[in-house]
Amino acid sequence: MPVLVEEVLSALQVKPGGKYIDGTAGEGGHSLAILNAATPAPLVLSIDIDDEALETAAERIGGFAGSSTLMKASYSDLEIVAAETGFTNADGILLDLGLSSLQLDKGERGFSFRHEATLDMRFDTSQTLTADTIVNGYAEADLADVIYRLGEERRSRRIARAIVNNRPVRTTTQLAEIVSDSVGRRRGRIHPATRTFQAIRIAVNDELGNIQKGLKGAVNSLGADGRLAIISYHSLEDRIVKNTLRFMASDCVCPPTVPLCVCEREPTVRIVNRRVIKPSSEEVSANPRSRSARLRIAERIHSSNFEI
Repeated sequence: MPVLVEEVLSALQVKPGGKYIDGTAGEGGHSLAILNAATPAPLVLSIDIDDEALETAAERIGGFAGSSTLMKASYSDLEIVAAETGFTNADGILLDLGLSSLQLDKGERGFSFRHEATLDMRFDTSQTLTADTIVNGYAEADLADVIYRLGEERRSRRIARAIVNNRPVRTTTQLAEIVSDSVGRRRGRIHPATRTFQAIRIAVNDELGNIQKGLKGAVNSLGADGRLAIISYHSLEDRIVKNTLRFMASDCVCPPTVPLCVCEREPTVRIVNRRVIKPSSEEVSANPRSRSARLRIAERIHSSNFEI
């Protein structure tokens, strides 16, 4: 089930015949909603790095063959892809940064400890870096750093030490067991291995680095007054999105010690919602995986392209 669908459609202000980009297509739920939101249907470019997700998306939006375009690509390359496919000056762009249900539920992909699988966790299965590389190849200090920075796990050193002492670690369930044993068994709603799995997955796919690239490319691919909607699912993602949009919307980036503005900077976007949009209690009840979703919206101001 795609998350915050009505809120996304409202944010993008979908219009007949407009041009829209779903930069993280997943299984195609949001793309389908955009295609159905206006008559005649808008043109929609759906991109994803995951081959299985694209296959599912193709089946889901197959009835819009004349309006939909699917491509395998990372949203970090969105600006390049938009230029190659004629989707520059887009009316709206969506980035849904979460894992798809397909990835979570396909046990063999190694994203979840609910299924026994090899340590993979790659969005793009053609890349060489896997979770196994990190778990079994990183030095203890480097592994602890990944778990602390990307999982916000305070017990990262203890976990990293336990992993190194139990190498080789070959499966998701083995890794989850090692983490649980090192920090104590499950208490409350969150499994003790959740943050470690999150950290390793983010490292494998360079997710945080891709967010900034994707935001820059998305803004530069919007036409004047075009809308950008971003859904994030954990604090690290949301912090990057919030701070990057705030910087893009600033008309001055001079140091506080400078009495008068000398940067002559023009804002690139206008922030539409100052308060983050969260799913309703009804949506969370119907789709528990939506509970951590956070939606932020920005509108392109007609000015020069944004540079990091």
